[in-house]
Amino acid sequence: MNRKPISYSSLLYFLLVTLFLSSCGSRETLRGVFKKETPYEAYVSSLKSAKLDQTAVGQDWLATGQTALQTPTPVTLPFKETGYFPADKPRALGYRVEAKRGEKLVVSLEMKARETMQVFMDLFEASTDPARAPKQVAHTDSTATTLTYVVDEDMAHLLRVQPELLRGGTYTITIQAQPTLAFPIPGKSSRHIASIWGDPRDAGARSHEGIDIFAPRGTPVIASVDGVVSRVNETPRGGKVIWLSDLNRGQNLYYAHLDQQLVTAGQRVSVGDTLGLVGNTGNARGTGPHLHFGIYRYGRGATNPYPYVHQSAAPIPTVKVDATQIGNWVRVSSKMANVRAEPSAKAALHTSLSKHTPLQVVGAANNWYRVRLPDQSEAYIISSLVEGIAKPIAVKKLRQERPLLDDAHSEAGQMDSLPAGAAIPVVAVNGQFDLVRQPDGRLGWVQSAE
Repeated sequence: MNRKPISYSSLLYFLLVTLFLSSCGSRETLRGVFKKETPYEAYVSSLKSAKLDQTAVGQDWLATGQTALQTPTPVTLPFKETGYFPADKPRALGYRVEAKRGEKLVVSLEMKARETMQVFMDLFEASTDPARAPKQVAHTDSTATTLTYVVDEDMAHLLRVQPELLRGGTYTITIQAQPTLAFPIPGKSSRHIASIWGDPRDAGARSHEGIDIFAPRGTPVIASVDGVVSRVNETPRGGKVIWLSDLNRGQNLYYAHLDQQLVTAGQRVSVGDTLGLVGNTGNARGTGPHLHFGIYRYGRGATNPYPYVHQSAAPIPTVKVDATQIGNWVRVSSKMANVRAEPSAKAALHTSLSKHTPLQVVGAANNWYRVRLPDQSEAYIISSLVEGIAKPIAVKKLRQERPLLDDAHSEAGQMDSLPAGAAIPVVAVNGQFDLVRQPDGRLGWVQSAE
């Protein structure tokens, strides 16, 4: 991968960070005694104590972390992406996941870097009120590679991943949802659920407070958690039923329409122990044998069991594109290209770009590139719509001396000066600016090249 070298100023900042954080280490340790901080918060406190929040690089790092939460990338699970954190330019990842109560979010992070580095992973509940900050619900130690969280409420969750200042490397992140409970009938799965939460019952007088899993009569029904059997009885509606108390999660599991009950009240059971056998007792007489499975949270009533037991059959997507392009420039190769909010053709449209628009590849997911657009936003474009910039699209001869700029902006910094008469290879076009390549391989921008 073609990586931009760290500038002298960045190296100087790194030395300052090391010096200041070392000098304030005891102060931060003392603060930690009185205030419990997450690793991210402790790191921010260290930056502020060292007054690095008043430097340009420190301010950029803090702003990048906030932006990751304010404009996260929506993703559908399971999700996998690889990309690069540059050492000389702060970058943070923000992902938005629609999560369901009872499922377990599992985030795995793999880093490849020359030096050991801290990477902060923080999970938040997204606020429905724009004026309120998201609520943090989980975090990892700065050297941990896995974050696991059992979702408490149906709502969007935000994941932020950000490395420490002036450290870089290649990342691969995987996000998936897993069940928190064992499926109550061994060998079956959510594909065997025939009636779901909320289905109408008694001509619409009530709704279904559980899921129905169909299986042959006499099929074993198992404990989905370690717990204590609290009730074994028979009711007109549920027939032969068993209640299993899940003390760790503050809820009761309800097994109904059993043909036989094989445990007694007060009995302690482990995951996988047989509780009874599938039947159709109670108001299920006349229907095929099945298990009605419900979950009732202490003091809060019934909740949808499906996310608690559903194991997605979708495989974790692999990165199918050329990952060596990460960190490099590409250009749009088609007449017009749609850029999406997430790596899916069904995702919301972020923008449309014309041919030869330059894009910087910052990541890859499945057969999509995550790219930084000319406006500095990040989104996804399918790999078949871009090409490398090794071959110029034109060679233009300058009629007069022109400044070589470091960005496609009239007020950008000048990297060099191009003499009149110079023949410059143009590799991409952004409005009135051409991305050009110097004989030494450097890239830069020229306004209205002729």
